[in-house]
Amino acid sequence: MMKIKVIVLLLFSLIANTALGQEFITIWPKDNIPNSRHLKLQDSVARERIFRVMLPGMYAFFPGTQENKGAAVVICPGGGYERLAYVISGLQLAKWFNTIGVTAFVLNYRLPNSPDLLQRENGPLMDAQRAIRYIRAHAGEWGINPDKIGIMGSSSGGHLAASASTINDDVSAIKDSLDKVSFKPNFTILVSPVIDLSTSYAHAGSVKNLLGPKPTDELKRKFSLQLRVTAATPPCFIADAINDKTVNPMNSLLFYQALLQNAVSASFHAFPQGGHAIALRNNPGSTELWTKLCEMWLIEMNIIPEKLTAK
Repeated sequence: MMKIKVIVLLLFSLIANTALGQEFITIWPKDNIPNSRHLKLQDSVARERIFRVMLPGMYAFFPGTQENKGAAVVICPGGGYERLAYVISGLQLAKWFNTIGVTAFVLNYRLPNSPDLLQRENGPLMDAQRAIRYIRAHAGEWGINPDKIGIMGSSSGGHLAASASTINDDVSAIKDSLDKVSFKPNFTILVSPVIDLSTSYAHAGSVKNLLGPKPTDELKRKFSLQLRVTAATPPCFIADAINDKTVNPMNSLLFYQALLQNAVSASFHAFPQGGHAIALRNNPGSTELWTKLCEMWLIEMNIIPEKLTAK
């Protein structure tokens, strides 16, 4: 009976690891994870959601050598900064990116409600910055152009992606070799994103989970990303649905307006339907076109070529 249990556990572990990605990459030295109390806690995973991350890292999805178009994207799963919906807003999207020749990394970032964090609001951003640095430092090994590394996020993951694109504070330096590598993405893709944390359009759950129960107005403005856009913000693709009842689509509009005001190239698509459930497939009506539009935008922005030359 014991042998059967061991075999079942091994098979479960193999299936789980296969489902989560081709490879898990830790982004911090195990003895030097910043902003940590180093509590002896375990990761918490249930119902295709991650509720606690103790070892930040990323699941890597590589296209075949013949299909690789030289670009990469860090995917930040959503979940209101309370959990990571790593399948629907992570792994599924990573596999799609592979089909268009883009290397994808699903970020397993620390959640701000973790008792292990010393400063809750910086935890997710630290991991996002470090992931970009790590990929850029290893770009040559993976056939990636270091100037074509972007970031993507859905819902609160969109807030994290937009934070990495607009917040210039280096919160991920730990005095190692990666400190010299840029943490800024070259492009941004947002789907139904949380952007604003300071007005009536703010997503209350994200405000509380990221900033705590009683954040100051200054802190809320700091993480209201429409206020952080500058001319140096990377080009951005945004997909949203006007019938989203969870995150007010005005969040996307505020960000798009800020991009336009700062002469940043942007492509904004507000679909009639989709609610807060725009996914890879099975979207209602014209919302189903968002992935094709995104691919064409990547080509239009010269992030990926339309066709690969023979290798």
